[in-house]
Amino acid sequence: MATTHIPAAPPKRRRIGVLTSGGDAPGMNGAVRAVVRMAIHSDCEAYAVFEGYEGLVNGGDMIRQLHWEDVRGWLSRGGTLIGSARCMSFRERPGRLRAAKNMILRGIDALVVCGGDGSLTGADVFRSEWPGLLDELVKTGELTTEQIEPYTVLNIVGLVGSIDNDMSGTDATIGCYSSLTRICDAVDDVFDTAFSHQRGFVIEVMGRHCGWLALMAAISTGADWLFIPEMPPRDGWEDDMCETITKVGDQVLLSALRWNLLLQSSPFGRTRSCAHH
Repeated sequence: MATTHIPAAPPKRRRIGVLTSGGDAPGMNGAVRAVVRMAIHSDCEAYAVFEGYEGLVNGGDMIRQLHWEDVRGWLSRGGTLIGSARCMSFRERPGRLRAAKNMILRGIDALVVCGGDGSLTGADVFRSEWPGLLDELVKTGELTTEQIEPYTVLNIVGLVGSIDNDMSGTDATIGCYSSLTRICDAVDDVFDTAFSHQRGFVIEVMGRHCGWLALMAAISTGADWLFIPEMPPRDGWEDDMCETITKVGDQVLLSALRWNLLLQSSPFGRTRSCAHH
């Protein structure tokens, strides 16, 4: 008698969520587009989480499936088309609990986070707490053991969205070249004024503890002087700089020092510091 073989149920397609968080950059749209289309190419389903972690916490229509045609034309668009917002609730465990529940209800078992230091730190905390969050959801009756069983492991991929280009081992973070282009454009405009008035200008750029932006901008624009955190000026630099300024009338000085080290307060009496994107 022939043995009857019961056909195996086809495996569930993996669902991958993608969100952008923190400061926006034109490259974020290209990254989201790549995630969506590569997920579809790999026989997975792609879901966009709108407004960053806020969408993950609120769920509902803020988590939507994206198809191949949905991301057409995104490469040339600025900002982030799926939004980015600060989410105070995700910083607290109850917020992360709601986010975990929404992901399971949508069947999402992998998450791609495009953002800076704070965004990726939040993703790492979320990953480390995942088993405990699932246990708590079962204990409180929010979900059943059968519902969480396929999602015991959460896979997270971080894409560094930072204009500072300060991630070791990464050739270029998302946003760094866009920022460099803006700096060079601004310096070109300043050159006209510097030449007209025969004056020197100090141009301060962002970068926090990384001098990549200042260094690349200095090379690109032919600056006469450069300050970067990795190479503090030696003693007597003031005299050397003044001598250079005296010789050349239209030079530009670039500094990658943090704003709150140079400008202690704004005209309104509040501390002014540069954000880390």
